[in-house]
Amino acid sequence: MRKGNHSSHTDFIILGFPGLPEHQGLLFVLFVTIYILTLMENLVLIVTIKLNCQLHTPMYFFLGNLSLLEIFYVSVTVPKLLSNLLLWKKAISLGGCMAQLYFFLSLASSECFLLAAMAYDRYLAICHPLRYSALMNHKACAVLSLGSWLIGFLASLPSIVMISRLEFCRANTIQHFFCDLPPLLKLSCTDTSTIETLDFVAALSVLVTSMLVTGTSYICIFSTVARIPPMAGKRKAFSTCASHLVVVSMFYATTLFMYARPRAVGTFDLNKLVSVLYTVVAPFLNPIIYSLRNREVRKTLGRALGSKANSSVFIVRVKWGYSQRVTEFKTGRNH
Repeated sequence: MRKGNHSSHTDFIILGFPGLPEHQGLLFVLFVTIYILTLMENLVLIVTIKLNCQLHTPMYFFLGNLSLLEIFYVSVTVPKLLSNLLLWKKAISLGGCMAQLYFFLSLASSECFLLAAMAYDRYLAICHPLRYSALMNHKACAVLSLGSWLIGFLASLPSIVMISRLEFCRANTIQHFFCDLPPLLKLSCTDTSTIETLDFVAALSVLVTSMLVTGTSYICIFSTVARIPPMAGKRKAFSTCASHLVVVSMFYATTLFMYARPRAVGTFDLNKLVSVLYTVVAPFLNPIIYSLRNREVRKTLGRALGSKANSSVFIVRVKWGYSQRVTEFKTGRNH
C-alpha cells in the first residue's frame, strides 16, 4: 500500500445518531434498559441451566454457550454507545476501534458456527435418536463449542491485521454508532479493494459454511418429522426446533444484509437500523424466545422463583416470631 504526504489519524469520532439530537436522552434510556435486561436475561438463563440437572444436556450446553456469547457480543458495542449518548465522549482511539471491530466480527462469526452446532445437535436428536447419546457426548459437545469460538476468532484476524496497516487521512468521523467495517474503510486514503474482497470472501465463507450445515440439518429434520405418523409426535419434534429456527432466521437475515452484499448497496441510515437489530435487539430477544419455547426452562425458573418467595415468607415469619418472643419476654419481666 502506498504512503502519501498525509498523516494517519490516531483517533476517530463515532457520530452515533446525529439526526436525532433532541432524543439523545431518550435513546440512552432505551438502550441502557435493553442492555441491562439483556445481561440479566442471559445470566438468568446460564444460572438456570447450571442449577437444573435435567438441563445438563447437549442442547442446553450449547444454549448456555450462546447466552455467554450474547453477553460478550452486546458488551462490545453498547457501553461505548451509551457513553456517547450520555457524556458526548464520541472519540475512540485507533487501537480501541480495531479492538472493538475485531471482537465484534469474531463474536458474530462464532455465533454463526455455534448456531450451526445447535442445528446439528437437533439433527442427531431427531434423525438418530438411538445413537444420539453416543454421537453427542461430552467430548463432542466440547469440541463443537470450542471449535465455534476458536474458528470465529481466527476467521476475522486477517482482515483486522490488514485494516490496522491502512492510512486514515480523510475525515476521522465514523458514520455509525460503533467501529464497523464499511464506514471505517471509507475513511482510508489508501486502496481498500483487497481488504473489501477479503472481508467479503471471509464473511461469505463463514455464512455459507454455517448456513449449509444448518440448512442441511433442517432438511433432514423436516423429512424425518414428515414420516412421523401421529400429529402429536410431529408437533413435539417441531417444538424443539422452533425457537432455534426463529433465532437463526433473525440472525442470518440481518447479517447477510450487512456483510454478504456489495458495499455500494444500501445507505448508512439503513445500515444503522439493521445494525441496531442484530447488535442490540437480537441479543435481547434470544433468551426470551428460548425461555418461552422451552418447558424445562420455564419450570426451573418457576421453581426457583417459588422457592425464593417461600424463603422470603419463611424469613419474615421467623423474624416476626422472634420479635413476638422478645416482646413477651420484656412484658413478663416488667410484671
